[in-house]
Amino acid sequence: MKVIYSDGKTGECPKEDELHVIRHTAAHILAQAVKRLYPTASFAYGPATEKGFYYDIDLGDAKLSETDLETIETEMRKVIKENLQIKPFILPREEALKLMKERNEPYKVEHIADLAENEPISFYQQGEYIDMCTGPHLTYTGTLKAFKLTYISGAYWKNDCKNKMLTRINGTAFATAKELDEFIKLQEEAERRDHRKIGKDMQLFMFSDEGPGFPFFLPNGMTIKNSLLEYWREIHRQNGYQEISTPLIMNRRLWETSGHWDHYKDNMYATEIDDEPYCIKPMNCPGAVMVYSTQPHSYRELPIRLAEIGTVHRHELRGTLHGLFRVRCFTQDDAHLFMRKDQIAETITDVVRIINEVYTKFGFEYYLELSTRPEDSMGSDEDWEAATNGLKDALNKMNLPYTINEGDGAFYGPKIDFHLKDCLGRTWQCGTIQLDFQMPLNFDLTYVDENDDRQHPIMIHRVCFGSIERFIGILTEHYAGKFPVWLSPVQAKVLLVSKKSEEYAGYIYKMLKDANIRCELDNRNEKIGYMIRQAQYTERVPYMIIIGEKELENQNISIRTRDSKTVSMSPEEFLEKITTEIRDRV
Repeated sequence: MKVIYSDGKTGECPKEDELHVIRHTAAHILAQAVKRLYPTASFAYGPATEKGFYYDIDLGDAKLSETDLETIETEMRKVIKENLQIKPFILPREEALKLMKERNEPYKVEHIADLAENEPISFYQQGEYIDMCTGPHLTYTGTLKAFKLTYISGAYWKNDCKNKMLTRINGTAFATAKELDEFIKLQEEAERRDHRKIGKDMQLFMFSDEGPGFPFFLPNGMTIKNSLLEYWREIHRQNGYQEISTPLIMNRRLWETSGHWDHYKDNMYATEIDDEPYCIKPMNCPGAVMVYSTQPHSYRELPIRLAEIGTVHRHELRGTLHGLFRVRCFTQDDAHLFMRKDQIAETITDVVRIINEVYTKFGFEYYLELSTRPEDSMGSDEDWEAATNGLKDALNKMNLPYTINEGDGAFYGPKIDFHLKDCLGRTWQCGTIQLDFQMPLNFDLTYVDENDDRQHPIMIHRVCFGSIERFIGILTEHYAGKFPVWLSPVQAKVLLVSKKSEEYAGYIYKMLKDANIRCELDNRNEKIGYMIRQAQYTERVPYMIIIGEKELENQNISIRTRDSKTVSMSPEEFLEKITTEIRDRV
């Protein structure tokens, strides 16, 4: 694929960069189409992304809706049909500023002001449209073959809520129409699995205008949440963790000492108690530190493993809230481990084993990412290097492949992130292992070593699920609501066909309830087809037990699964089957 660079040279694009160039060019064609339809529009950023492209646009008083995307797509096709040559040119800073002012591009003017002085500015032109860009791009607009605009959202200029809210038009592009068709089918399947829709159908959770971003869990959703937490507690008991609970609100001094106030205050909720400033916790770690500090420790005790199911609150921008995936209040399955330096590799190996066991239980594949020191960090270069090398050594000893994500670590230490892959191939960052040399120093945590000297422990911050709420959203879409039996809110539903067999249906229902099976009895005066459809497709119940005169006569039951398979068996056989599935969590 031929591309043109900002210096005017053309060449073949490396295979791994082709999709990025295609999508970047699509963003420019989108902007040109919007400018034709909305001449007063001005443009901010329009990059290619991992999944497509977008452009942030100031449309003035104009308002776009999803229905306008088709009109913009039509105009984009016109630009493509014109097969305009895409030509780069470079201007000195002052001339670049003048050009952007003349073309009424205030966001580009501000962007130029952020660049280094004396730096030449590169542009690309296609027909009447000019955009400030470093490229590279396709050589002609006609070479864009397959694209689609996907949705409209809002975005603050420079991602700062104090700035103006812009209109973000999102889209995607591919090298071929076949690839685009496959993407569209995948999106349709993802829409069918949307956890917000399934959550409403199954009555799992809700949101209210009285608490935007604060989820309400309904009885069915609480059943799933509690089942996950029971599994979590079982695993952690088996692996030597001690469960704690720490306060929701603590004095701001604690957060200043931990470093959260300086690095995270814009995302924290604050209040005042007895004329002193307090914060609602956005993280659980300072609470675990306080627990560790309540008594002296010996090197023989380490590692100490403190686990906490802790509710945290973080201020997220309203425009970023999205079902259970982005909320302002959520539950973290936290653990904080305190150890000696010589225990780093062994402890991390143990943590990885536990997280792997959890993800394997749900059938997730995953890959690992090692995130290094960010610009906004605390601590010495030596500590950061030691912490980063500690994580690398642990991963290398386990022969686990990983990629480096430069500059994306926590402010107090590097981290290993677990990215899950669901049944649609989408990835989700859930589990994390963060190695922290700083917080034990900030709080002067110590233990007594074998020479009776005081030493600072090393701290690990670790989650498996991450956010329980988000993990439930991921599971809902991964399973399309068809949760495994042990997680299903209703594990079996007895459907009554005939009033003559009502007593027998009641007997089956009671037998299952007495065995702690989550069971319901549907004895409404409705047609059996309607009851089956509701249980199978709306409620997604794993097993429907159909009881009619035939079952009464034979003293057996007819079982229908969510996949429409039907089989007859004795009540005792079914009870043994479902009990085994729940016990083994399959």
